[in-house]
Amino acid sequence: MESYNIDAIKYLCKVDSNLEKIIKIVGKYSINIRNDPFQSLVESIIYQQLAGRAANAIYNRFINYYNNKQITPARILNSPNDNLKKVGLSNRKIDYLKNLASHVYDGRINLEELPKMNDDEIINKLVNVKGIGRWTSEMFLIFSLGRQDILPVTDLGVRKAIQKVYSLSELPKPNTMMEIAKPWRPYRSIATWYLWKSLSNFNTIG
Repeated sequence: MESYNIDAIKYLCKVDSNLEKIIKIVGKYSINIRNDPFQSLVESIIYQQLAGRAANAIYNRFINYYNNKQITPARILNSPNDNLKKVGLSNRKIDYLKNLASHVYDGRINLEELPKMNDDEIINKLVNVKGIGRWTSEMFLIFSLGRQDILPVTDLGVRKAIQKVYSLSELPKPNTMMEIAKPWRPYRSIATWYLWKSLSNFNTIG
């Protein structure tokens, strides 16, 4: 499912001329909202600290291990660690995935309730899972729940883009990013997407 908001584009162009230049170059934005929240979190864990090609290969083997069936907490919990190692997962990643599966399976995290919670409540809930920090939680908010006002201040791509677009002498710190992004509210996720797109290395984002 794709998310698009023309009012957000008009608003961002109005409040920030620097961002307007990027928007005009990049064109129409389209954030692909992932429909399966559990699988989205699983994918985020698998992709952590891996180059794109290697992560893709491991993730595809992981999906094939389950014969392309829906990935569920029960399936992961019932999977022998040795089998998961064979698809290329490290012991740590297996531990993270099973911890996530356990949280969802026993109800400590109710995925159906997450959309009813505010952003901070969701982040505070998710960071209790091993291997899920604030950045992963923020990506989940943007790409799984379609939240439009998320600014991932620790994201290196966003920091590099802001440094470039606003001609800063060094990578901005969180406080500087929050100050620059104040006018973007309530559409900081969309501004973030454009900042990613402004960097050639991030042209597959979303």
